[in-house]
Amino acid sequence: MPLILRPPRNTICGACYEGVRSIINMMNNLESEKAKAITNPNGSPVSPRNSSKSLDDCIRWCSEQIDQFNQQKQDLAFLRGFVDAFKEQIHTDILITPGNHGPPIPAHKSVLAARSEIFKNMLECDECKAAPTCNTITIPDLNHEELESLLEFLYGGTLPLEKLEKHVYALSQAADKYIIPHLMKYCERYLFNSLSTSNAFETLEIADTCSNNNLKETTFNFLVKNIEYMVSSPKFEAFVHRSPHLTVQLVTRAFVNGSKLVSNSL
Repeated sequence: MPLILRPPRNTICGACYEGVRSIINMMNNLESEKAKAITNPNGSPVSPRNSSKSLDDCIRWCSEQIDQFNQQKQDLAFLRGFVDAFKEQIHTDILITPGNHGPPIPAHKSVLAARSEIFKNMLECDECKAAPTCNTITIPDLNHEELESLLEFLYGGTLPLEKLEKHVYALSQAADKYIIPHLMKYCERYLFNSLSTSNAFETLEIADTCSNNNLKETTFNFLVKNIEYMVSSPKFEAFVHRSPHLTVQLVTRAFVNGSKLVSNSL
C-alpha cells in the first residue's frame, strides 16, 4: 500500500470498532446497574466510575464473564444432584398423592419446605410431626403427571419444554396457591413468549386466576388488537361461558379502543 494511503499503526476496521464500542457500552451499563444496587453508608447510591475503557479492558471483562458462566454451569450441575435423589428415590421421607387418586410420589420434606412456605406449614402440622414413618400429603389440584412435573421443578429449578408446554396452566395455579415465586416467573416467561391466537383466552384466564396483572394486561391488549379474529374463533363461545366477567372487560376494551380509532381518523 502506498505510504500516503497507509493507515496509522493503531487503526482498526469499522466493524471491529463498532464491536468494541458495543462491548464498552455494555460494560458501562452493567457497572451502572451494579452501582445502583450498592449504597453508601449514608444510604445514597454509589456513583458509577467513569474511567475510560480500553480494548484490554474489554478482553479482560469478556474473560471474566466466561469464567462466571462456567462457574454457574458447575454450580448447576452440582445442584442437579437433588434431581437424581428425587428420581432415584434416595432416602425419601414423604409420599405426595395427586388429586385423581393416582399413585403417590416419594419426595423429601426438606426440599418441599425449602421451596414453598405453604408446604413448610403443611409439614409442620402436628399430624405430620407425630408420625414416625413416611407421611402422606395430598395435592388435590394436580393429577399425577402435573404433580410429577411440579416436584421435578422444585428439585431442579427447570423443566423440559414439552412438560412445561403441557402443564403450564396447572403449574401456574400451583405456583400461585403454594407461593412458589420462581415457578410463577418461569411459567410467566413461557406464557409471554408463547402468546398467540390459539392460546390467548386460556392465558387470560390463568393470568386472572393467579392475579398476574402484567400478563393479564398484555393478553388483553393482544386480544383487543386481534378482536375481529378472536370473536369468530370457535373458542370464543366456550370462553364466554367460562369467564363472563373477562368477556365483559374484553368487549368493553375493544369498544373503547374502536371508538378511539374512529375519533382519531375524523
